[in-house]
Amino acid sequence: MARWVALGVAVVVVVFGVILALNVGSDPQAEATKSELLGKPAPDVALTTLDGQPLTSADLVGKTVVVNFWNTWCIPCQEELPALKRFWAAHDDDPDVVMLGIVRRDDTKTVKAFVGGEGIGWTIALDPDKKAALDFGTHGQPETFAVSPSGQIVAYKPGPMTVTELEQFLAVAQASG
Repeated sequence: MARWVALGVAVVVVVFGVILALNVGSDPQAEATKSELLGKPAPDVALTTLDGQPLTSADLVGKTVVVNFWNTWCIPCQEELPALKRFWAAHDDDPDVVMLGIVRRDDTKTVKAFVGGEGIGWTIALDPDKKAALDFGTHGQPETFAVSPSGQIVAYKPGPMTVTELEQFLAVAQASG
């Protein structure tokens, strides 16, 4: 009797192992950490900055750009804010580096109050119709992309960034020219 129970348990374990092995490659969370845009030209953008100025892809040609999608009510966005501030403080005087925060699903008044209250000094643009977010293929926020001076997306990460990761993104983008 004990042998039959042990054999039954073994069969269940083997079947479970086979099912698990067949499904390892289709992890939806693993797919969410990739961007189909890596190695491709960054999408054209036509946005309005928080101070009402137009911003297009043409304004960014020849610059290394760190693009960060976020909004004010996003807890992970708030958690990554100190890293973004430290990174920008180290690069805000470099005319060839742009940090672009694209806000989606948030109202202008709230964003202005948040940016002013937090002392955010990099370029913030609004994406009220979510066109930029859709064109970049974002899934949520925060999501960060690095764009080389030649306009290629060379790095991507969903979720909060660290200063080290931001520096790595910048280095990869600058090296990609």
